[in-house]
Amino acid sequence: MKILLTGGGSGGHFYPIIAIAQQLNEIAKESKLLKPEIYFMSTSSYNEGLLYENGMEFIQVGSGKIRNKLSLGNLILNFFDLWKIFFGTISATWEMYWLFPDVVFGKGGYVSFPALFAARILGIPVVIHESDSIPGRVNLWAKKFAKRIAISYPEAGKFFPKDKTAYTGNPIRKEIIEPLVEGAHELLGLDPSVPTVLILGGSQGAKFINETVMDALPELVKNYQVIHQTGKNNFAVIKQTAEVVLLNNQNKNRYKVFDYLNDLNMRAGVGVSQLIVSRAGSTIFEIAVWGKPSIIIPIPEPTSHDQRSNAYAYARTGAAEVIEEKNLTAHVLIGEIERIISSQEEKEKMSQAAKSFARVDAARLIADEIMSIGLEHES
Repeated sequence: MKILLTGGGSGGHFYPIIAIAQQLNEIAKESKLLKPEIYFMSTSSYNEGLLYENGMEFIQVGSGKIRNKLSLGNLILNFFDLWKIFFGTISATWEMYWLFPDVVFGKGGYVSFPALFAARILGIPVVIHESDSIPGRVNLWAKKFAKRIAISYPEAGKFFPKDKTAYTGNPIRKEIIEPLVEGAHELLGLDPSVPTVLILGGSQGAKFINETVMDALPELVKNYQVIHQTGKNNFAVIKQTAEVVLLNNQNKNRYKVFDYLNDLNMRAGVGVSQLIVSRAGSTIFEIAVWGKPSIIIPIPEPTSHDQRSNAYAYARTGAAEVIEEKNLTAHVLIGEIERIISSQEEKEKMSQAAKSFARVDAARLIADEIMSIGLEHES
């Protein structure tokens, strides 16, 4: 069986695709089926190591992004990106014609358009997944011909046909599902008697959040340990700033800064933390699976059209508090951290709400459907 997965452009799309590939291989092994040939079609391989580990072959195609906001700059960018989409779609159709997979899975986003268009032209069954509470344009278009649609937020259901849509949650890689508790403090050099806050800026980092953390840092380390993932582009500046801010501070060892948290360090950071501060991307679903109280700071509009709605959709469950960037100051951040960590009742309430929202089996549910459709098409 041949299965093609498409999406990418960010870790929020790539890592759920890896989670699904893991489950496809697991299902084949459990069912004593031949190992499926799994292909990943995108603009870049993102992480070649993970593709190799999961037996996935990379097929590169171009694509472009159409911007809604009217400006001369956007008109110029749209003109060139339309050509990228055109040639990317031709390339995807040519590649898929010779490959002819049994099923195509699309994670959404502009990167998935060429492959989904090719699948439609060639009559190949399509399954799509929508990560956001308000769907993107590609998935709203693909819903017309997709055989099955999976959604991460119940709120997204109203945008898709009920008879072929399922609320599955967002796929999460098995390597990071379980927090690491035993030995985690020792691994990160932390004191088990001091509460810990984990601050996640995503793979690209979050400049505004990083700067606010620097303003709040002298006050934060009085009462808390801070694990801060800055993003690779921001790491050097933040590390130097923290050294100045905490110079001669007796609690400076309570601050641990990372450009990127690998799987082991991420699990350890989650295991020791009482609270997580994060953007409103796919990390929300990981926080929910971990059952951790959280403060969510969405990327503001118009830079992101989905993070704000995602943040409030999650907060309505009672699992998180939302602070918008326009309201984010060191004082506000410190106040919310203190309010949540100081109340055992609040922490337990948020933790239970997070666990209720979590769908640990998302990748398995989607992989089962992909495999079922693929076997049907293969026969």
